[in-house]
Amino acid sequence: MYTGSHATSRASQPAVIMARSGEIITYAELEARSNKLAHFLRSRGLKRLDHYSIFMENNARYVECCGAGERSGLYFTCINSFLTPDELAYIVNNSRSKILITSQEKRAVAIEALRQCPGVEACVVVDGPGDGERILNLEDATADFPATPIADESLGTAMLYSSGTTGRPKGILRPLPEQPPAQQLPLFDFLHKLWRYRAGLVYLSPAPLYHSAPQAAVNLVIRNGGTAIIMENFDPEQYLRLIETYKPTHSQLVPTMFSRMLKLPDAIRNKYDLSSLEIAIHAAAPCPPQVKEQMIAWWGPIIHEYYGATEGLGFSACDSEQWLAHRGTVGKVLLGDLHVLDEDMKPCPKGTPGSLWFKTATPFEYFGDPERTAETRSADGTMSTVGDVGYVDDDGFLYLTDRATFMIVSGGVNIYPQESENLLITHPKVADAAVFGVPNEDLGEEVKAVIQPVPGIEPDKALADELIAFCGEHLSRQKVPRSIDFEKELPRLPTGKLYKRLLRDRYWGDRKSRIV
Repeated sequence: MYTGSHATSRASQPAVIMARSGEIITYAELEARSNKLAHFLRSRGLKRLDHYSIFMENNARYVECCGAGERSGLYFTCINSFLTPDELAYIVNNSRSKILITSQEKRAVAIEALRQCPGVEACVVVDGPGDGERILNLEDATADFPATPIADESLGTAMLYSSGTTGRPKGILRPLPEQPPAQQLPLFDFLHKLWRYRAGLVYLSPAPLYHSAPQAAVNLVIRNGGTAIIMENFDPEQYLRLIETYKPTHSQLVPTMFSRMLKLPDAIRNKYDLSSLEIAIHAAAPCPPQVKEQMIAWWGPIIHEYYGATEGLGFSACDSEQWLAHRGTVGKVLLGDLHVLDEDMKPCPKGTPGSLWFKTATPFEYFGDPERTAETRSADGTMSTVGDVGYVDDDGFLYLTDRATFMIVSGGVNIYPQESENLLITHPKVADAAVFGVPNEDLGEEVKAVIQPVPGIEPDKALADELIAFCGEHLSRQKVPRSIDFEKELPRLPTGKLYKRLLRDRYWGDRKSRIV
C-alpha cells in the first residue's frame, strides 16, 4: 500500500499493528521496506505491468509486499494461503509471476509448488532463511538497496483470483493506467466517499489479506494516514477485545463472523466496550436476515452491506436503515447498469429472479483466458455476468437469491438454496450449513443439507429429524431438505465463501450431467 506523504508527516505513527503479537510497523518503516523491495523487484527485471505473487498468512510483512508493487507499476497476486502445492502452482504459472513471496509458515507448500513453476526465478521468504540462489530471505535480498523510491515509480495494483468455487480460479485483470502511485484508481475514490474514510482513522481488519475486500480497505486506511489493526486470524472474543483496546472506527467482516460472535455467551458479548465503531461493513457472502437483524439490534444502525464481484461489474450498497426497510436487500446499484434477464436474455418483471447482467462499471478480463472472458459477456459484448441470480423490487433495491451454479431443479421447480441455508444457520444447534441439489431418480434433484453442529451437539438422526422439522415450520415443502448429513467442519474459505462444490460433487460423483 502506498504511504505517500504520510511517510514523513506521520513517520512515527503506527501504520500497521498485528493483533496477536502487537508488532508495530510505523509509516517510516513501511515506506523504507516497500521501497527496498521495489528496488529488488526492479533488479530482478520486473518492469511495469509484470507480475509477482504473494502466498502467506496475515503477517507483519504482508502490507509492504503489496506496497512495493503498488509503487512499481506491477500486478501483484495475493493467493489464498490455504491452497495445496498444485493449486498454488496453477495460479503462480497462470499469472506469469516472476517472483513468489512467501513466509516460513507456508514455506513447505511454496517450495513444493515451485517444482512446477519454471518461470519463477526467485522465492523470497519474509521471515525465514534462504537456501541457495532461488530461495532468498527478504532482509538479505533487500539489504543493499536504498530506502528511497525507485526512479520510475508508477501505480500498480492487485490482480486477484476468483475463489474457484465454480471451476479453476481465474485471474481478474483490470486496465492499469500509467499514472503516479499517489493517484489512486477511481474505484478507491468511490469507496473512500461511500464508507466515510478520513485522515488518521483506526481500522480493524479481521479477514485474510489475500482477499479483495481487506485489500481495498487496508489500502484506503494507509492512503488516509490511518492505523490498520490486522488480526492474524479471526477469533470472536478477541475481535471484541480489540475494539475495546484500539478504539477502531471502521471494520469490515463477513457474515460467518457475525454468527460466531452472536453465539458467544451473553456475558462475553456484553463484556467489551464497542462504542468506538462507526461503520461495520459486510459482504463476500450472503448474510441471513435473522443474523443481520440481531447484529443491528446489538451494535446499532452502523452496519453497511455491499454487493460487488471482484470482477468489478457493478456495485450496490445499503445502510442499516435502508436494509431494515427492505429486509434482505444488498442495496441499490451505485456503479454499473444492472439488467435482470431470463434464459432468453429478456428482462424479468420486478420481483422475479433472473441472471444479473451489468453494463460493466470497470473493464476487466480473465488473464490469459479469452474463452472464459467471452463466457461472461453477452452476445453483443455490452454486458457481463458472473452467474449471480437475483431480483429488483419496486423501489429499486437488489436482492440476491443464489449463484446460478447451485440452483436446484426438482420436479421442474427451480429452488434457490440460499433461503434454506439462511434459516438453518439460525438454529441454536447449527454452526454452519450448506444446501444443494443431489441426484433423485424421480425428481431429477432433491434438496440436501450438510450441517456443522455447534460443539457439544451429537450429530445423529434425532438432530437431523429436528432440523428437517424446523425447516418445515418456516419453508415451503419444496425447499425443505429431504435428508441431512453432518460434517465436523464445512469447507468455508476464510473470506466467508462456502466451498459448496466440494460437498456437492461427492454426491454427483463422475456424472457428466446434472439431469437424471
